[in-house]
Amino acid sequence: MRILGVFILLVSHAAAQFKSNVPLVVAPVTVRDSHGEFVDGLSPDDLTLYDNNVPQRIQTDWMMFPISLVVAVQTSANAGAVIDKLGGTGILFSQALAADAGQTAVITFSDAVKVHQDFTSAPDQVTRSLRMLRKEGDSAHTLDALDEAVTMLEKQPSGRRRIVLMIAEKRDRGSETRIAEAMARVQRSNVVVYWLTWSPFLQPFTVKPKTAEDLKPEAERDKRRPDETGVPFDNGPGNPMYAIGELARLRQPDLSRVFTETTGGRALSVLKKSGLEDAIELVSREVHRQYILSFVPSRTEPPTFHSIRVVVKNRPDLRITTRAGYWPIP
Repeated sequence: MRILGVFILLVSHAAAQFKSNVPLVVAPVTVRDSHGEFVDGLSPDDLTLYDNNVPQRIQTDWMMFPISLVVAVQTSANAGAVIDKLGGTGILFSQALAADAGQTAVITFSDAVKVHQDFTSAPDQVTRSLRMLRKEGDSAHTLDALDEAVTMLEKQPSGRRRIVLMIAEKRDRGSETRIAEAMARVQRSNVVVYWLTWSPFLQPFTVKPKTAEDLKPEAERDKRRPDETGVPFDNGPGNPMYAIGELARLRQPDLSRVFTETTGGRALSVLKKSGLEDAIELVSREVHRQYILSFVPSRTEPPTFHSIRVVVKNRPDLRITTRAGYWPIP
């Protein structure tokens, strides 16, 4: 995959501010034409960023922010089919998405959040951690997982792009973290959230019949002498009572939409393994075709939410995606 360099657009009210220690607000910007194709080659003069409807002066610095990526995988009882599809995707995360100088970490969540692999640039370590995943628990502490991912990203060196890729359902099941808390923290930490979501009803029907060997984590399977004893088909949680409970949960916020739209990321639905791999590659292409805008925010007393929007001058036909805004650090 061809990875394109990105340019950093530094936006400020005064050039001297760039030498200060005031935290920057980072706003990745994706520009597409009417056919959905990425638009490359725009210059700083083509773009205007508005902070609370106030246009900002733009300075440019041609450099690349290396990526720190946290892959957060739901491993509850209804996620077995997705776990099976993840075994061979490690190289896509570390080489296509995190890419050169990138670091990838893997966490899982169900009833609790666990760190399976701290940040590494080694594809084999990421692959092994994904192959060791297994179903555990019945809940989906999604907001707690997001909070842990942000904690890990905040410990990374400054000057790195912070990305979380959630592989999970759309709604939370039992987190202690509240959505408002998670959203404010994600915004303050300049984290972009991407989300690959799936249906717990349909996923079980996308896998082949299983043997006893298939029930083990992929990294522990014996390829020379596999246990080929057949096991009953597992249709996951697809029973009437579960379905009634899921209908009630439709009133809860769609986290995949809330967090991707407000941070400038993207939500994609996946079903088959090929679809999962295609979605990872699509996210990778988008991440490496973005214009990265950053600026020093003005002080607000008390700190209030700032909205962000970006326009391409004289090109109303283009579709522009960026984060909805940010919360200034007090």
